[in-house]
Amino acid sequence: MSGPSSSSSVSDGTNRSWLAQGLLAGAAVAAAAVAYTVISRRRSARLRCHVLGIIPARFASSRFPGKPLVPILGKPMIQRTWERAKLATTLDQLVVATDNEKIAECCLGFGADVIMTSDTCRNGTERCNKALQKFKKKFDIVVNIQGDEPLIEPEIIDGVVKALQAAPDAVFSTAVTSLKPEDASDPNRVKCVVDSHGYAIYFSRGLIPYNKSAKVNPRFPYLLHLGIQSYDAKFLRKYPELAPTPLQLEEDLEQLKVLENGYKMKVIKVDHEAHGVDTPEDVEKIESFMRERNLS
Repeated sequence: MSGPSSSSSVSDGTNRSWLAQGLLAGAAVAAAAVAYTVISRRRSARLRCHVLGIIPARFASSRFPGKPLVPILGKPMIQRTWERAKLATTLDQLVVATDNEKIAECCLGFGADVIMTSDTCRNGTERCNKALQKFKKKFDIVVNIQGDEPLIEPEIIDGVVKALQAAPDAVFSTAVTSLKPEDASDPNRVKCVVDSHGYAIYFSRGLIPYNKSAKVNPRFPYLLHLGIQSYDAKFLRKYPELAPTPLQLEEDLEQLKVLENGYKMKVIKVDHEAHGVDTPEDVEKIESFMRERNLS
């Protein structure tokens, strides 16, 4: 009787020992993974520490020619964007990149630094790349700050920079906010969908996701792209070498070229109303908004 009982006791003890060792090993692996993630993020932030902010500004907008110079409660829109961007804490330097002498003269007049770029740039990203090439100083991150966002929150600029610093597998970061139902069918309001880890899946001028009822679902948290974007500087130098992609050309959205080429884009959600100026009618809307809130 004692033999089998003793053997069973030894076997149970051995199994418990193996189980304990397995749990300890699993915990060690998990702890190592967490430590690796933390170290990777810290290393990424350390390596991506020099940040350049660029406000691309062109005169020949197809929807609104001369838009950067349009007055908003007495100040040119480009000046309002510059003044808001200057409040961001993560930018080491801020410049306006333009191909137009009138815009350059205006910006120099209120104290902005200006970089002249070619009029062949097809979008803001290419203009940021051209501006970056004119700096001898090395930058790790470049932030593309939309010149038609005169009420941009400095915290959003800082947010996209920190998001890219914390995501070593991403070359691009951007921001979204909640989409208003009345903007669902507006092609000037770009929509975005993200995965469960906060990386962009797709951008569209149409409503996404699109359900079978073909109606806006009031309970679904649709996302509106705010336009501000930050890039890893090494990737930004490669960007012009990437051929235009079918989705990019169809939607006329430069972010899609990044996604179609397999690069990862980190997205942050912010609680901020969009005040982009896409058409002359938007100027009246934003001035009314500013008057209601006593924003000078």
